[in-house]
Amino acid sequence: MEIKEERSSEEARQFFPSSQLDSVGEPQFTSIQRIANEPKLEFSLACKDLVAAGRDRKLSAFVQVSVAHPAEPVVTRHSSTEIVEGTKDPLFLTGVTFPPEYPIYEETKIKLTVYDVKDKSQDTVRTSVLPDHKEPRADVGRSFLGCATFRVGDLVKSKEQQLTLTLRTSDGGKTVGTIEVNLMKMGELDEGETDHITADTQDQKCALVRECTATEGIGGKDNLPSLNAVLRNPVCKLYRFPTADNKWMRIREQMAETTLSFHVPKELINLHIMEDMRRNQELKDLGELAPHWDNMRRSVIAHCDQMLSMYQDTLAELGKHTGSSFKSSCSKGEKTLEFIPVNLHLQRMHVHSPRLKDALYDVITVGAPAAHFQGFKNGGLRKLLSKFEAERRNTGYQCIYYSPENTAKAKEVLSNISHLQPLISSHADLLLSSASQRSPDSLKNSLKMLSEKTELFVHTFKDQLVRSALLALYTARPGCVLKKAAVPRGSAEEGADAQHQDHPSQMKRQDSIPHHSEYDEEEWDRVWANVAKSLNCLIAMVDRLLEKDNTSMKEGENEPPAEDGKVLHTGGDWHEQLYPLVITLKDCMAEVVTRARQSMAFVLLQELACGLPQCLMLTLRRDIVFSQALAGLVCGFVIKLHTGLHDQGFLQQLHTVGLLVQYEGLLSTYSEEAGMLEDMAVGISDLQKVMFKVIEAKSEDFLPIITGRREHYVIEVQLPAKMFELLPQEIKEGKLLHTYPVLFNVGINEQQTLAERFGDTTLQENINQENLELLKEYYKLFTEKMPPDCLPHFQEQNDLKGLLESLHQNIQAKKRKNVEIMWLAATICRKLNGVRFTCCKSAKDRTSMAVTLEQCSILRDEHQLHKDFFIRALDCMRRIWNISRENVLKKKKGRR
Repeated sequence: MEIKEERSSEEARQFFPSSQLDSVGEPQFTSIQRIANEPKLEFSLACKDLVAAGRDRKLSAFVQVSVAHPAEPVVTRHSSTEIVEGTKDPLFLTGVTFPPEYPIYEETKIKLTVYDVKDKSQDTVRTSVLPDHKEPRADVGRSFLGCATFRVGDLVKSKEQQLTLTLRTSDGGKTVGTIEVNLMKMGELDEGETDHITADTQDQKCALVRECTATEGIGGKDNLPSLNAVLRNPVCKLYRFPTADNKWMRIREQMAETTLSFHVPKELINLHIMEDMRRNQELKDLGELAPHWDNMRRSVIAHCDQMLSMYQDTLAELGKHTGSSFKSSCSKGEKTLEFIPVNLHLQRMHVHSPRLKDALYDVITVGAPAAHFQGFKNGGLRKLLSKFEAERRNTGYQCIYYSPENTAKAKEVLSNISHLQPLISSHADLLLSSASQRSPDSLKNSLKMLSEKTELFVHTFKDQLVRSALLALYTARPGCVLKKAAVPRGSAEEGADAQHQDHPSQMKRQDSIPHHSEYDEEEWDRVWANVAKSLNCLIAMVDRLLEKDNTSMKEGENEPPAEDGKVLHTGGDWHEQLYPLVITLKDCMAEVVTRARQSMAFVLLQELACGLPQCLMLTLRRDIVFSQALAGLVCGFVIKLHTGLHDQGFLQQLHTVGLLVQYEGLLSTYSEEAGMLEDMAVGISDLQKVMFKVIEAKSEDFLPIITGRREHYVIEVQLPAKMFELLPQEIKEGKLLHTYPVLFNVGINEQQTLAERFGDTTLQENINQENLELLKEYYKLFTEKMPPDCLPHFQEQNDLKGLLESLHQNIQAKKRKNVEIMWLAATICRKLNGVRFTCCKSAKDRTSMAVTLEQCSILRDEHQLHKDFFIRALDCMRRIWNISRENVLKKKKGRR
């Protein structure tokens, strides 16, 4: 679609009569009144009694739609219908639509040019770039039949909202037939049969950013801001297809970019930078280490600083990005854009059919999350991580081996320390503030919050890993001489105190550190237990103060008013009595934090040192893949939340069970695509660590907020106040919402044929089997927690059980290019209110073909598409001018 820039007022003066100019010479145009963000104009076309140039063949006609803008004396090509073969009375299934931002007015003129296609194989998109006043050459396979022109205002204001125009040859002389233009509005019912064109009578609005099934509650204008914050540049196509009972159904197919393609990666990289800076500082704060360990630390910090600088440079480059809000396929190998997903788009099909409720079907299309810049010479993450872990086990002579589970636990402990320590200090200060105000209720609430956070803090350190890491760190201090080999098995000790001091006397004492055999393994237990004891003392003091205050209040009721002051004063100053206990609690907590933080940092030092530089490169690759996957997930969650705001069953499922997210992979298991599939499998699996939280927006910025660290992120989705009020109380109170991502892959291209004949398909089989088990776990959780009648469709549980069993059998069958797996997984996802993704290498050809096939299958199975029109409907959606092909062409070069 091409939209010309506005011309000067001087040119407009020449194009329009002076009566259409205002007092200052500017043109005055009449706007078409439509709902915000809804297509301004939509109409369908049909021709009758077309006259062929020769009688030796039947006509194969299509209509080229061009626009003459009021302020421009030029004609701009806009769109085309599909080709209808073998009839002089073609009825076109593809409609014409003008998006909300299109500058169309009642004075706008639309030119309809009818062509006869002689050779479809030669009639390619190259003819569409010709100037409108020039006819295509004869050798391109089409011939001009006739044209007609009308004003938009004539169509909009016509009583029947229909125009019948005469088609004439280019010289305006010979009549070659007629063309009928019918105004269309989504939601209207055509009462006529499919071989007639009837007037539209009802007006039901629906737009890209409105949920058509939710007629009650919030209006469209309330929904627009939050979705407009994440969706950009919608492209729309309109179709009408016949149903099995010879009625019309109307389909609006829409595609939109999303600002989340860049927003999410930038937020994520910023979190990586802050996390890595904290880790580097924790390594530096380990204190003095023996030469071997100190050299190791220096090397690790040097490599980490280089990686940190790379993240900072990437974030700076992304900050400079302007232009399109998606990354096109030709940019997938660019280093500065490696964190950005490829061709992330929303594909939506809105269906309005007689006697059936309007329905929306959304699919998120995106290129497979993969590290394209780094390449796939050595495979993808799945293979690289396995190989790295095996090699790391054999480097124990250089460093201490900790399993991936223990390493993850160390990161969790450090995260809990960073989160809980400031909270506990804050609640302790609030407690003292309540004591100063002598407010019993406030004091009780402050103590309750302080107790809850402190108990979580104490529980964090009830782990053998902390005790064994403290011992390992103790043995790494200078001057530590062990009588026997140090096998980390125990607890903490005083060396952690010495390492935190820079005073010369402390450094001197390290020469006389006790031997391992003299190490007090119970000291760490005493240290962290002191935190609980301090809290108990604080609780006991508060209880005494409140009890004494209560007694004083009762006694004061029988005393003269003059005595009241004396009675209240007998309790003493609450602040003075609580202050020493609060300080003791903070001191005990600080001692625990110092030792635990250093011990966990020592664990991370081992992880990094055992695999430099491969460890950091794998972390980078995993971050890149996860960033691409997360951007798509956040987009899918936001769209699904808006779509289901009025569906109480879905909202209950969301906070009770979680959201199913199903990825349909179309990658082969041959050559580079096998590495992409390995990357994709790990990236999607990592999404299990992501949780969502819905909050009320406090400003006009509705973009999601990301918090957390690697392996634990929380995405805060912001909603306007009116939409937020529609949510269940559990969600409004901040309950974390889980996601359950599953991936099913079936290679379908020619490379998969090579893999099946000469290569190996084990990777695909293993991924499908693993994710089938995850899907079964979600279904089990769903049946346990949700009532049996919660689903709006397919209420019989046996239906889902049968689909799951069929999916299991198809996966076990190991049939070549078994696309039945894709259809079953997608159907199960839709029945479980899940979010659908379709991915191939670049989200172009294979993805477009898969999405259009799925859409037509849905129209056939759920909306009674006439069986004789299935192929034609599919052909319409796949034509060179349809939305999916526009998707392909746009995604190759990006929006300019």
